Amino acid sequence: MTDVTGAEVAVPEQPERVVALSERDLDALLALGLDPAGTTSGRGQNDVPGYLRERADDVPIVGHFMQPSLGRLVELQPDLILAGGLPDAQLIGRLRRIAPTVVTYRADDDWRSAFRNAAEALGREQRYRAFLERYRQRVADLRAAIGADADATVSIVRWNPRGPMYMQHDAFASTVIRDLGLARPAAQQEPGVAHSPPLSLEALERIDGDWLFLGTLRREGDARRALERAREMPAFRGLRAVRNGRVVEVDGSLWTSLGGPLAALAVLEDIEQAMVPR
Repeated sequence: MTDVTGAEVAVPEQPERVVALSERDLDALLALGLDPAGTTSGRGQNDVPGYLRERADDVPIVGHFMQPSLGRLVELQPDLILAGGLPDAQLIGRLRRIAPTVVTYRADDDWRSAFRNAAEALGREQRYRAFLERYRQRVADLRAAIGADADATVSIVRWNPRGPMYMQHDAFASTVIRDLGLARPAAQQEPGVAHSPPLSLEALERIDGDWLFLGTLRREGDARRALERAREMPAFRGLRAVRNGRVVEVDGSLWTSLGGPLAALAVLEDIEQAMVPR
């Protein structure tokens, strides 16, 4: 197959020991029904992303996010490596000396195209199509169930020690919100697939919306302590979402990740729990 770098890769017909070197590739492997032979840790974490922990807690870790250990990879003897998002051409060349390596996506590709490329590499296109149909039906059902909040604005924020950052217009969770027909606040229409710079507490109105989905990468640490301090400040308490009881604490490693098929379903689940009338 031809990967996103234009390289022709001789992929095994039925790979059995597949290593995923990104959160998105790990997500895709699991969604396609395969057990990864190894993976890297999630961003800001020491193991797999929190939302995948139940499915992948026993998957060997072969290095930190974007920093795989070549020695550990050799030990695992993979027959295929998925290396989506890796920007280092020299590193990709070294990986290809270990096993066939497919770069499944570029940094600004969306989760669907990355998922499709992973499915093609694994010979599981039928499972890919079935999953997308399941996702589309889930979106349609949830859109109908949201009811009166179907026109609400949804703010998506990751808190770090220096303050809050909202996710840009084309970031992963933003695209799931858009699939549902929900809108982002006017202050959060900045193009891009990442997040804003940290905002000062004087600029907190930029994170406000009818709903505020708010998380940190880890459940403990400096970012969590910074968020707890901010919650006590008048500027935070004055936000419309706070006053109306519409702040939803979420897993930042899910909502502010690059995303993937299982991540998309998990975000829909969080939205349902928060926004569908009981």
